[in-house]
Amino acid sequence: MAIHHSTVQTRSAAIRLSESDGPGEPLLMLHGSGASREVFAKQFDSPLANRYRLVAIDLPGHGESSDAAAPGQYGVDALADTVAEVMSRKSIARFGVLGWSLGGHIGIELMARHSGVAGLMVVGAPPVSPGAVGMLKAFQANLDLLLAAKVHFTERDAQRFYEMCYHGQGEPKFLASIRRADGRLRREVSNSLMNGAVFDQKRAVEEAQVPVAMVNGSAEPVARLSYIAGLRYSTLWGGVCHIIPDTGHAPFWDQPEAFNALLGRFVAEVMAKSTTTALGMAKSA
Repeated sequence: MAIHHSTVQTRSAAIRLSESDGPGEPLLMLHGSGASREVFAKQFDSPLANRYRLVAIDLPGHGESSDAAAPGQYGVDALADTVAEVMSRKSIARFGVLGWSLGGHIGIELMARHSGVAGLMVVGAPPVSPGAVGMLKAFQANLDLLLAAKVHFTERDAQRFYEMCYHGQGEPKFLASIRRADGRLRREVSNSLMNGAVFDQKRAVEEAQVPVAMVNGSAEPVARLSYIAGLRYSTLWGGVCHIIPDTGHAPFWDQPEAFNALLGRFVAEVMAKSTTTALGMAKSA
């Protein structure tokens, strides 16, 4: 199994990505704020990469991608458009999405705005309604969460953010990724979720037309698990919100075997359903 690396020039930034050469359906993987595509190393180093076409990108202002040309291109809506442009330039019309933390919010926006999303797995990202009340309901009362909107990080800020994201299980390169990230993104993401520049994410998930999987660690420090469990989903995959024991904000890193088994089932079921639906529509036409 080979991993291919390339750069796609979009209207907002030069986006660096990695792809596996698995023959199966494409799965787009979106990392969180301050991270990079390297957080999905344990998915690429698994049978999933042999089975499916895994596609992991560095978001603008992160990893090996360039910073966005303008701060306004860091809003969740603009980031979703950039991701859609990458997939279009790669000629990938239909794909599943795994979105973690910020990547989960982008995935929800992408699902609401673009028809190419066949299914969405959200990890560590509560679907929020716009405004302060919606944010308070969805996120835990954690002072470290204020860092998610702070432009300039001190070294102590970076360390605190690292501990919150990786539950003490990360690697030094993840801390380096936090230091590298363009802090303007944190402000623009927070503003776009707060002021309603994006779709009402709660409504988007509750009214989704494709399968939505909600997966979190048992010690999730950011999202309120009770809030996520209480939403009125119409297409909740498996009929439950999945909790992976002994994990924090990044269960795909903390417990990769359990997470990958769940992810593999999701992609197999979702993409098989998507293919069947597409074939049925073609026959009807």
